[in-house]
Amino acid sequence: MRIALHQSQAQPSTAGSGGLASLDGAAGQAAARGARLLVTPELSLAGYALDDPARSAEPAAGDSAAAVSRIAAEHGVAIVYGYPERGEDGAVHNSAQLVGPDGIALANYRKTHLYGPYEAKHYTPGELLPVQAELDGVRLGLLICYDVEFPEAVRAHALAGTDVLLVPTALMRPYDTVAETLVVARAVESQLYVAYANRVGREGEFDFAGLSCLAAPDGTVPVRAPGTGEALLVADADPVALRASRDRNPYLADRRPELYPR
Repeated sequence: MRIALHQSQAQPSTAGSGGLASLDGAAGQAAARGARLLVTPELSLAGYALDDPARSAEPAAGDSAAAVSRIAAEHGVAIVYGYPERGEDGAVHNSAQLVGPDGIALANYRKTHLYGPYEAKHYTPGELLPVQAELDGVRLGLLICYDVEFPEAVRAHALAGTDVLLVPTALMRPYDTVAETLVVARAVESQLYVAYANRVGREGEFDFAGLSCLAAPDGTVPVRAPGTGEALLVADADPVALRASRDRNPYLADRRPELYPR
């Protein structure tokens, strides 16, 4: 599966129609480069540093979802995008939705591990893990940013059969080591691909680290963006290489869960 990662900068002032225009351009470029799937950063449509995310929150099947579905179908590329979701009970979640290349929504995930006082103030954590979908015979999983820093969350995906873990991200400086080291370790220890799409530049008090990447289960990084500047990266997640790596590194088969009580 050829995957595109859109490392982008978006100020809150460019949310809404501006965010959709940026997404449309990225989807067109991704499709032209042969990508089947485009992954964008955390809260890619709304912007991260919002004074009140509740003002931008909308249902999973809201206007933004309809617009993204049109973009996905027009370019024939699946899209993962981030947005503030208003749940059925009125709670606001930091969410990511996967839309298929035909424009049909495949999965919606609410961030389960909220980072720092800003997110804790504005969002309610999700309670469902793992969230998965199938595309072209590949099992895709969703996490958001801080989630991937918890080995238990990634291992839950591995045990559920996730092949490629899609992680919209808003990693800030000075935590570059998360993108450079920890994401790669997660791919190796749980034997899956990790597609990590980060923001870049400043929003309010936050300075985003960039360094978007695709990390492979053999410990290699087929593609990585620099720490500054927007970029559209394209690389392949190879199911044959994944199976071979799992044969060589049987971490999941060799686990002894009876020794790991709750």
